[in-house]
Amino acid sequence: MEIKASIINLKNKHVFKIAHGSRTAIDTVIVELFDGNFVGLGEATPVPYYGVTAQKTVEDILLCTKELKNHEFDTPKSFYDLIGQILPQNSFARCALDIAAHDLWSKKQNLPLYKSLGLNIEKIPLSNYTIGIDEIPIMIQKMKELDFPIYKIKLGTSDDLNIVKELRKHSDAVFRVDANCAWTVNETLTNAKELKNLGVEFIEQPLKYRDIEGMRRVYELSELPLIADESCILESDVDLCKGLFHGVNIKLAKCGGISPALRMISNAKSANMKVMMGCMTESSVGISAIAHLLPLLDYVDMDGALMISNDPAIGVEIISGQVRFTNLNGIGAKLKSNVE
Repeated sequence: MEIKASIINLKNKHVFKIAHGSRTAIDTVIVELFDGNFVGLGEATPVPYYGVTAQKTVEDILLCTKELKNHEFDTPKSFYDLIGQILPQNSFARCALDIAAHDLWSKKQNLPLYKSLGLNIEKIPLSNYTIGIDEIPIMIQKMKELDFPIYKIKLGTSDDLNIVKELRKHSDAVFRVDANCAWTVNETLTNAKELKNLGVEFIEQPLKYRDIEGMRRVYELSELPLIADESCILESDVDLCKGLFHGVNIKLAKCGGISPALRMISNAKSANMKVMMGCMTESSVGISAIAHLLPLLDYVDMDGALMISNDPAIGVEIISGQVRFTNLNGIGAKLKSNVE
């Protein structure tokens, strides 16, 4: 097996702002895994917030070159066991390689990935579209650009309730809100009551991820369900979220790929927790990988490729929240011919 890892600078259509900060572009890492006549594609977008760069991710991926050169590819599990030994500290590198391995595995079976996983896509959730923090007129404009049945609204300002009230005047869609750790316990409880009356479905990560006691109180008293994001990164975090959140938001890049995500989904479901899968700002490679796990999810946020102006790949389409699969095997994505 041979590996190629490339850094591509994804450019946002609009400034993307959340409680942590804002950006207009971000580097993503695309992996091509070669095995005979087959090529598996994978992706992960390292996030500076977590102290990992794209360059470091590429360097770590290339550390696997020697071991993979003589590796006889069998299943994604055996592959993941190998790369896990080499890259225990970089979940983004493991994610890109693991997605590529799943793509390769299902291509060798001449099947789309969801069929290789034994899943059926007849009943799958709709994706939301995310509205980043901005001036209210701009947030309204962003909401009107794409007609979606569900919007996730980024909050964490001094004017959060007013933002949702103003957006509600312009849409009957389902709203979800994400505070990205910016609220206090009292703010969360007060906001939850008001937001419920405004047609909000749930609140994502209201408190700082280390505030266990605060989350316990919010979990007991909140009038809206609570979904963990920053509090649920690694596999072991699912257990820590039990009794603090009603559900977890799993992101492939953060947890290390499809292999650990499948275990996290199973663990959360066994605890009667809702399962959401989110995305980073990423291309159609990463978004297409998420699509094949849709039958296992209650909610999904897979709008990352819709937010960029220079998608280097072709993959699943999302139209008004509905996911449309390609007729390609594997994850159903391919790189455009002009990608450097």
